[in-house]
Amino acid sequence: MQLEYRQRREQLMSKIGNGTAIFRSAPMAVMHNDVEYNYRQDSDFFYLTGFNEPEAVAVLAPHHQEHRFVLFVQPKEREKEVWTGYRCGVEAAKELYGADEAHPITELDEKLPQYLEKADRIYYHLGRDRHFNDKVLNHYQNLLRTYPRRGTGPTAIEDTSTILHSMRLIKSEAELEMMRQAAAIAIEAHNQAMAIAKPGRYEYEIQAEIERIFRLRGGMGPAYPSIVASGVNACVLHYIENNRQMQENDLLLIDAGCAYGYYNSDITRTFPVGGKFTPEQKALYEIVLAAQKQAIAQVQPGNTFSSVHDAAVRVLTEGLVELGILKGEVDKLIEEEKYKPYYMHRTSHWLGLDVHDVGVYQHGEGKPQILQPGQVLTVEPGIYIVPDTKLAEDQPETDPRWIGIGIRIEDDVLVTPTGHEVLTDGVPKAVEDVERIK
Repeated sequence: MQLEYRQRREQLMSKIGNGTAIFRSAPMAVMHNDVEYNYRQDSDFFYLTGFNEPEAVAVLAPHHQEHRFVLFVQPKEREKEVWTGYRCGVEAAKELYGADEAHPITELDEKLPQYLEKADRIYYHLGRDRHFNDKVLNHYQNLLRTYPRRGTGPTAIEDTSTILHSMRLIKSEAELEMMRQAAAIAIEAHNQAMAIAKPGRYEYEIQAEIERIFRLRGGMGPAYPSIVASGVNACVLHYIENNRQMQENDLLLIDAGCAYGYYNSDITRTFPVGGKFTPEQKALYEIVLAAQKQAIAQVQPGNTFSSVHDAAVRVLTEGLVELGILKGEVDKLIEEEKYKPYYMHRTSHWLGLDVHDVGVYQHGEGKPQILQPGQVLTVEPGIYIVPDTKLAEDQPETDPRWIGIGIRIEDDVLVTPTGHEVLTDGVPKAVEDVERIK
């Protein structure tokens, strides 16, 4: 992977010309008092370095004669390493991570100016670490003050996101290998969940089995808090309490993905706990499944990102009209967004190092992102008949037999040169296959 990281750095440096880019590692997060969460590196930092320690800074200075890639890291310190784990240290940062030079993080203020004073601008994302933001801004202001004496130095700051995130949007073969493994582990976990779910069991039992498989197969754990939502809980989009006992006629909606090597999968399936859909559940499920198939069909190079959502919305709206849940002419209902009480979220998001991965969805108003080979997106339409839904005056009251049904079906889809590849198609979703599992 070190060759991969180096190629990414070279690509970024070719885009920033005579600038200097600065990247800050993620901080250690505290759970309560002095207990720390497991560390998770900042995705941009990891994408460029593969370095997985806190208190680090990466500097890319393509104009520097000797040190184009510089790491500032925590030095080796035996007493602290006993408590918090081994550190790479300054010398190994060059050997293991390909840095041209490495310094202790304590020397950042002293050493950083030499990598900035001949740059024409600083590339830096102003993040949540206000202290470090102020540090970068102070260096920038000091260099501006001394600019008349040197005639060189940064005269502007530009966000790294505009350049780097367009790079991250297109996955390399190495990245796709990680994502396929994350998908394979999640597929196994979802299939096991379908096999063991039954009336009388608790949602958290299913969650425990899913997350056991994530770790058993070498994953880092859940890509996000696992949603295991039975009955009316499925109408809560981000339900994570997972503490209800499942009943005979419940649907169970599971939205769970695995993180593997920092890359993520994201799968949702909805199925009957007792093994058989009720007529109402089956009718709504078939609409959602048809919407997902039509949306996935839109994942083609040259199509727009928004075409995926548009296809799903049309099928969902048509289906709701056919069932009498919505009333009116389909095009007008879509234009006026009358479907939103039952489908309130978008159909897709980018997927990669982050579950909701970076990359723009449109380039200004009326200019949606064009799908390109190497992009990975989720396709996840749903219908949620939420109790006490506020409806427009021209819409009928919802028949009670539909209320409390929540359904979502989600897959991870790669844009290929000739079409698409569904990375997560190993989890059944056809009605006959889902029912046959029980």
